Amino acid sequence: MERVMTVEEKIRRAEEIYQRRREGETRPIAKVAVNEKKDVRLLKKMVIQILICVTIYFVVYVIQNNQYVFSEDFINKANEILSYDVNFAQLYEMVKNNVMAFVNKEDQNKMQEQQTDETQKQEDNQGQTTEGEENSEGQEGKQEQEQNQGNDAIGGAEAIQEENKNLSQDELDIQNVKNTTGFIKPVNGVVSSKYGQRDTATGNVPKNHTGTDIAANLGTKIISATDGEVVLSSEEGDYGKHLKIQIGEVSIIYAHCNQLYVKQGDKIKQGQEIAEVGSTGNSTGPHLHFEIRISERKVDPQKILEL
Repeated sequence: MERVMTVEEKIRRAEEIYQRRREGETRPIAKVAVNEKKDVRLLKKMVIQILICVTIYFVVYVIQNNQYVFSEDFINKANEILSYDVNFAQLYEMVKNNVMAFVNKEDQNKMQEQQTDETQKQEDNQGQTTEGEENSEGQEGKQEQEQNQGNDAIGGAEAIQEENKNLSQDELDIQNVKNTTGFIKPVNGVVSSKYGQRDTATGNVPKNHTGTDIAANLGTKIISATDGEVVLSSEEGDYGKHLKIQIGEVSIIYAHCNQLYVKQGDKIKQGQEIAEVGSTGNSTGPHLHFEIRISERKVDPQKILEL
């Protein structure tokens, strides 16, 4: 038979339950194990989605900026980089030879240091008088040698200064341009008007010509005669569409162009296509007006390079 609880037992049981509730006793919470492998898969999936988004963004950017990415300048630079032929065998031999030379040099230095130490010990055993005489003779010889070198240097500088005094400003400018800047021919054509004074058929053409005109067909490509930076790209004035490229104190003007390929601020490499031959501005026919200046003083381009 089922045991019947007395009133006292029921009261004691109720008090125990009440006491446990007051003390905040709670049932143990079950812990759920996290699947770490599932988290790793989610992470990989998220990384792949990010990479796909970046790739799509890059493709869209390339399509939107195709005027630069597929421009002739960009393609020429890419071809120039790809045209380099690296001979790895020769490169390996060069590195090997340099390493061996360095090792041999270290060995020689050690041997020289040992010999120097032995020589120093022998010299220390000699008398102070002999050492003093040798030092005195060495100093006198060194002073005499320095004096002779100084006289030679002074004489050479005086000769150069004397030679420069006999040159005109134009000759000095031409000499400075040749010494500081290398040129190539900007366009293939015939010289139609030289630098300096000229006879003109119309009053619109100035008699004092500040450059050299090279006649060529309309649209013929013009290449940069030097490296430099485009400091002016304009379509105004008698020069029409023209460029001014600066390298150091030397500036070059390409005038009367039909079309300009570069803009102000662009860095230019020698031989790069920069414009087309035209007849814009104050011009009587398709040609390139090629002008060279140093410190804004004009010089004869035909005395710098063959045109």
